[in-house]
Amino acid sequence: MSRLFLAVWPTANVVEMLTELPRKDQQGVRFVAPENWHATLRFLGEADIDNVCEAMNRAELPAAVARVGPAIDMLGTHSAMAPVNGIDALSAAVVEATAGIGSLDPRPTFTGHITIARVKRGAIVRKVVGMLCQAEFDVDEVALVESRLHPGGARYATVATWPTR
Repeated sequence: MSRLFLAVWPTANVVEMLTELPRKDQQGVRFVAPENWHATLRFLGEADIDNVCEAMNRAELPAAVARVGPAIDMLGTHSAMAPVNGIDALSAAVVEATAGIGSLDPRPTFTGHITIARVKRGAIVRKVVGMLCQAEFDVDEVALVESRLHPGGARYATVATWPTR
């Protein structure tokens, strides 16, 4: 069993745009490394890679245009994020295809986003929240990503991909 999620990796132009935002670590704020930026379609928790692949091989994945922005915001109180619109139907298709797989149920509502920083209780991220960030990209594939936890943060590895249609 592995810790898995299904996601969309942003294109190089989106990563470049987000990298230009102020990213200086500050008390209680830890910025996510650009190579870990993604928009999660479904977090599975602990799951068998083969079971996920078998389910996703049968999935009908609609083409999508991901629209990032218009500005950095907070998701709850613990994540600074760039909103990602236009991938709701893709997320729904992934959730449907992987029903019953994984140790975690899908979230009841989907909020497309790329987490750019983790925020501890009481920390303030004034320098980045509200900054404009606008880009869009065609979503060509969905990735199955394995997450391995390390003291310095999670490390991600794509283990399989499926094209959108």
